[in-house]
This record gives sequence, structure tokens and C-alpha cells, in this order.
Amino acid sequence: MTPARRIRDEIAGRIRSGAWRPGHRIPTEQELAAQYGCARATVSKALGELAASGLIERRRKAGSFVAHPPVHSAVMTVPDLAELIAARGEAYRWQGLSVEPAGQGDGAIPGPALCVAGLHLAANEPFALERRLISLAEVPDAGEVDFEREAPGTWLLAHIPWTEVRHVIRAVSPTRREAALLGAGAAMACLELDRTTWRSGRVVTHVRQLFRGDRFDLVAEFKAGVPGEG
Repeated sequence: MTPARRIRDEIAGRIRSGAWRPGHRIPTEQELAAQYGCARATVSKALGELAASGLIERRRKAGSFVAHPPVHSAVMTVPDLAELIAARGEAYRWQGLSVEPAGQGDGAIPGPALCVAGLHLAANEPFALERRLISLAEVPDAGEVDFEREAPGTWLLAHIPWTEVRHVIRAVSPTRREAALLGAGAAMACLELDRTTWRSGRVVTHVRQLFRGDRFDLVAEFKAGVPGEG
């Protein structure tokens, strides 16, 4: 293994494991050259390859930093955020915030429903805030699942088929609490995804996901007749 490849692979490993999180400052070329006992040109080559792959950002006069790569998802299917994040080479984690019966005034789901709130994390950084209603009439087993540990969208995709989906996408300003949970400034625009999923004309789930505007791209509105729900 060449010195440049070793440097590249070891830095990439720290980023993908979450040890170096987005925004983390990479050691300088001089520091890395001393650490690995090689020329600065070798370090520069390794950092150039990491920048080309999207893992780091090289800023003139400021240095190199772990990148915040946006996740792109065409809305032609129901995306599983865990898969999308893993495909970017980042460690995924779900942090459940609350699981409780839906209130009577929540009309998105007719009949009894479960309300699940939580946070999706990429490389241990907040990625998306989620509030989801799940119909207990359509998905009675949902009441037995530990959604504080398992992301509800991932579980639904694996267990419940859907026949129709509607997405509404808009730019919104987060509340103070939402901004704090996402690690975003109150003035930062966020992307809101409002999705309802049906099975044979009956609502299975309704979810609101809130993304930092610099982390996620979504396009289109669609109907699909393939298995899965998320």
C-alpha cells in the first residue's frame, strides 16, 4: 500500500465510522506529513482524492474539513433514510424521542393511531427530525415494536406493503426546539417532507420529516404500485 493510499484510507475510515464528524477539522498537511513520515506532496495527493470523493472539503487558507454531503433522493419511491445515509458511507443511528397514542385532534389517521417522534442521525450528527402517525387498524403489530430503538420507517418498509403515496415538499423555518434538535440556526431554512401512504385506499401512515436545508434534496410527487412503506 502506498503512503498516499494509507493516509486516504485511514482518514476515510475515521469519517465513515463517525469518529470524525462533519465539520471536523482535518490535521494540516504539515501535521500529517510528520505523522506519517512522508512528503507534503504525498499528503496533498491523499487529501485531493478524499475531496474528489466528497468526504472532505478543502478551503483556501482555512484547511480541510469533514464534508456535510447532501443526500439526494428522487421522490419516485419511498426512501429508507437508513439506507440512503449508509450509501453515503456514514454511520446511521435512530434516536427515539417519544412513542405514545395519537391525540383525538390528529385527523391525519382515522381511528386509533400511534404517534412516534425521533431523530435520524448521520455520523452522529442530526440529519432529520421525524413525527409519524401509524394506523393501528392497518398495522396492529406496530403497538408491539420498540420504536425508541428501531426507526419506524425502516420497520414499515420491511413489513407493510403500500399501494399509493403522496408527498408534499416545502421550505419552512424551524421552531426554536426543532432548530436545537437539528443543530441548525433559527434562521436556517429547512426542507419539510409531508408524506401520506395508503394501502388499498386505507391510510397506513402519515409522516412529517424535517431536514436541514443543506443536507437533503427531494423532488417530484408520485403514485406507485410496488411493495414497501416507509
